Amino acid sequence: VQLQASGGGLVQAGGSLRLSCAISGRTFTRGPPMAWFRQAPGMARDFVAVIDTWTSNTYYADSVKGRFAISRDNAKNTVYLEVNNLKPEDTAVYYCASRDRRIITSAMNRAGAYEYWGQGTQVTVSS
Repeated sequence: VQLQASGGGLVQAGGSLRLSCAISGRTFTRGPPMAWFRQAPGMARDFVAVIDTWTSNTYYADSVKGRFAISRDNAKNTVYLEVNNLKPEDTAVYYCASRDRRIITSAMNRAGAYEYWGQGTQVTVSS
C-alpha cells in the first residue's frame, strides 16, 4: 500500500488549499480509517482529521474544526483535506495515513495506530 500526498503550497493567511492523498496497492475498502496529521519544525506529529470509512463519520482536531474538511472519492481512491481560512500556525508538513483494519474511534487520532504514511506535503501560511 502506498500513499501519495500532494496539494501543498505557499498561501497568505485566510487562504485555502485542497490537499490530496492518492492510495495505491489497495482497493478503497470500507473499514480502515484515512487520516491527516501535520508536523511543524521541531514539533511532534499532530492529528488533524480522520474519516471512518465504515461509518463515513469525520473527526477533527479542535484547532481546525470549522475550517478544515476531510472527504473521500472512492472511484479515485483518493482522500482530500480542504483547508480554509488558513493561519500562520497551520504551517507544517501534512501527512496522510491509513492502516489495514478498522480501529476504535478513540484510537483514530493516534499516529502510532497507522501503518501506512504518505511522504508529506508542505503547507506554508504567510501573515
